[in-house]
Amino acid sequence: MDDDQEITLGRIETEVALLMRFGEATRRATGTAEHRVLDRAAYVILRHLDTAGPQNVSALAARLNLDGSTVTRQVSALQRDGLITRNPDPTDGRGTVISPTAAGLQRMAAVRAARTRLYGEMLGDWPADDRETLAVLLHRLNKALESRNRPR
Repeated sequence: MDDDQEITLGRIETEVALLMRFGEATRRATGTAEHRVLDRAAYVILRHLDTAGPQNVSALAARLNLDGSTVTRQVSALQRDGLITRNPDPTDGRGTVISPTAAGLQRMAAVRAARTRLYGEMLGDWPADDRETLAVLLHRLNKALESRNRPR
């Protein structure tokens, strides 16, 4: 690796670290209740179920790159709060599939809308092309991270 590549990769590492730090600080500091109606894990699980449809815990864990016991705990909390339901797995009668409830989807949509407004405010003075480029590059970064972290 040449010096320029190393410098660039160092800048990327720093910016990603700051992104995670500032993102978490922004989440905590945002005073609106909409941001706080779901914790981060619940939001990610409900977003995934909304787009992918009902899933068993194993599929959810694999998609989110988490341990099955972690997802089981998170799903139990979501069920206790009435945000998901468990139904018999039609492909395996011994298992269950998790589906979001109307209340779960409503809370997820409220958080998503609040976050979208927040990013709209923060990036409002960016040209539309820059916002689109950011979205594309973040998607590519997330896909690379997902591929890197996928069990082999």
